[in-house]
Amino acid sequence: MKPMRFSDDELKNYILQESADFNDYLFKEADTIRQYYYGRDVYIRGLIEFTNYCKNNCFYCGIRRDNTCVERYRLMPEDIMACCEEGYGLGFRTFVLQGGEDPYYTDDVICRVVSGIKDKYPDCAVTLSIGEKSYESYLEYYRAGADRYLLRHETADGAHYSRLHPAEMSLENRKKSLFNLKEIGYQVGSGFMVGSPYQTTENLIQDIRFLQELEPDMIGIGPYISHENTPFKGKENGTLAQTLKLIAILRCMFPYALIPATTSLGTIDPRGRELGLKAGANVVMPNLSPVGVRELYSLYDNKICTGDEAAQCRVCLEKRVESVGYKIVTARGDVKRFSEGDKK
Repeated sequence: MKPMRFSDDELKNYILQESADFNDYLFKEADTIRQYYYGRDVYIRGLIEFTNYCKNNCFYCGIRRDNTCVERYRLMPEDIMACCEEGYGLGFRTFVLQGGEDPYYTDDVICRVVSGIKDKYPDCAVTLSIGEKSYESYLEYYRAGADRYLLRHETADGAHYSRLHPAEMSLENRKKSLFNLKEIGYQVGSGFMVGSPYQTTENLIQDIRFLQELEPDMIGIGPYISHENTPFKGKENGTLAQTLKLIAILRCMFPYALIPATTSLGTIDPRGRELGLKAGANVVMPNLSPVGVRELYSLYDNKICTGDEAAQCRVCLEKRVESVGYKIVTARGDVKRFSEGDKK
């Protein structure tokens, strides 16, 4: 099944389209494509948010450096391993280590954690989501056993990027980091916020074009949700409808991709993750972090699933996934790239 190709004008029309009939058609097309590649399987990733310290000061983020209202925490390597042990018993075969860009976790520490997980659970994948690092650091993590790396570009337009980030951060470096990860051999994930402040339809089209250039294995998008302790306090949130439409467009254009139904979707609407699956998503990422720190990893306001134990969350999510006709599978869930014939 070939990836769909759309012109800029077509993409603009689809993004701005408000017809319910058109959206239903788009969702059905996207679901047909995801079933061609992945059937009704939904992969689960065990998310471990291990630090909310961050040296960066992104204007939209609740754990930004200058937010003095947040209670900071760090999980020690033994705490992370305990999360993995619990997750493995619940059927998780991918662990996602996510955190702010925290200098406390040196390359040596990250490598010891990654190699420790891989030694104990060799049938599992380890995904890192810890921001921009040097080529040498990425290479060390990869050699230690890291399989995947998530680094959302957030916006592919330089001017827009500068309105979301402080001057010391650059879109050029973000893109360079993503291509470095690909060169090293990671399964790479990128993505963007939907409805972020100052975003235009043209920005969204640029995001899609950048993804076509990058050809990532994973594409994560979610609605922008404001946080009260950031410079963007009170800014309008992104919408469920726009995010679902873009998930469907991305599934049509990147049929092989692993696309999560994100926590932010579930935060903006009680059935957001289920609707994301019906629009073409095929991954969910339950939280394996200790319950006591989940509320502290607050990238945006009103984040869901901060109180349930991991086992409760797993059972709840399985029922939710089954309610829309899909099934959670306990597998690593590696990307299924299209064949050479499909590229033609």
